[in-house]
Amino acid sequence: MAKKITTRQQEILDFIKESMREFGYPPTRHEISRRFNFGSANAADSHLRALHRKGYIDLRLHTSRGISIPGFSALTNTAEAGQGLAVMGLVAAGSPIEYYDDKQPCDVPANLFTPSADYMLRVQGESMIKAGIYDGDLLAVHKTSEVRSGQIVVARLENEVTVKRYLQSADPNIIRLEPENDNYRTIEVDLRRGSDALTIEGITVGVVRLDP
Repeated sequence: MAKKITTRQQEILDFIKESMREFGYPPTRHEISRRFNFGSANAADSHLRALHRKGYIDLRLHTSRGISIPGFSALTNTAEAGQGLAVMGLVAAGSPIEYYDDKQPCDVPANLFTPSADYMLRVQGESMIKAGIYDGDLLAVHKTSEVRSGQIVVARLENEVTVKRYLQSADPNIIRLEPENDNYRTIEVDLRRGSDALTIEGITVGVVRLDP
């Protein structure tokens, strides 16, 4: 018999299922915190750990969306259903900007990219122009936390997001997020700061440039 959960924990569990049905992946701790007006992501993490202990979810540590529900299948993933990808908000090609939801439909199919894209982000800024990524472009993102040095990634620094080239330094604890524009500075991240120091949201798999 499953252990009893609180009303708030049930609401969070329902929100996780809602996100998985609508988008095909679970929310981040920051998204849970915003939904329930928590003061910090730590409150969301406390509820998630309780749900994990009671057997309602599985948690994967140090991963932004590392939440799964045993036996639950998100059958309405837009990529699986063959529908267009969703534009999930802004990503900074410059200084990191605070993430916010700005979900809009997009007619671009997920299987246009290899590996297939899970969602799109609208680029704001010019720090990646040498990589062919310009202000206003739609960036196709494949959701993964596994990344190789040299790949262009969508990275979260606490609650801010940016697109940069991921470079592993000689020190395994130091990651560099490198711009592709000489007018912008490299962001250096020390992983010893803790699990919130850097989260890889995904790798970029393509760019869509809309007609002006």
